[in-house]
Amino acid sequence: MTLTQQDLEAIQKIVKSEIVPIHHDVKELKEDVSGLREIVQSLAISVDKLVKANESLQQEYSLLVSEMKLHEVWIQQIAEKVGVQLRR
Repeated sequence: MTLTQQDLEAIQKIVKSEIVPIHHDVKELKEDVSGLREIVQSLAISVDKLVKANESLQQEYSLLVSEMKLHEVWIQQIAEKVGVQLRR
């Protein structure tokens, strides 16, 4: 079986009308995915920074609470020694 010029033109027409647009769509999808990948990476970096900041704040808060409790004990001890009754 031999392809005629008419067959080749029909095949070329199909390729141009169906395959080329699909190729173009795939290329656009790849570009979109690449853009999304960059956005996701940027978001991951931002989330990491927020997590680190939150951890630092939690540590600082724990330290402050512990210092406040210690100060409260000291104030209570001083009040007892000088004979002052503390009220809440």
